[in-house]
Amino acid sequence: MSEETSPLGDIAVDQSNLYREETFTDLKVASIRRLTPVTVDGLDDTSRPTMFIGETTLMSARGPLPINCPIEATTLTEAIDAFPQAVQAGVERLMEEAREMQRQEANRIVVPGQGPAGGPGGGPGGGRIIG
Repeated sequence: MSEETSPLGDIAVDQSNLYREETFTDLKVASIRRLTPVTVDGLDDTSRPTMFIGETTLMSARGPLPINCPIEATTLTEAIDAFPQAVQAGVERLMEEAREMQRQEANRIVVPGQGPAGGPGGGPGGGRIIG
């Protein structure tokens, strides 16, 4: 397939940024992903730090809310100990993002003739009075 006909364009694997992913879970609320840097041969790359990512799902009034958060740790034990604080920080970050989106929506300038999404019309009649 030629480059001109490929809908994906130039996709390439960054061979200098490879990680092996492992998941640890308590089968209740916590999942911790350990991302170990590796070389293109699959060997551990000790020149880069291992990363940990916490994952959980919280129930909200609107249904399940997935939480993903980085965990500052160098070992799995440290990541397990830091998991609750990392999730709390992730929830606080999500709440702040939601508040910011609400502020932006509240401050949005409404232009006559445009619908709620900023497009023309906005519904039946396109913003015009139909008689």
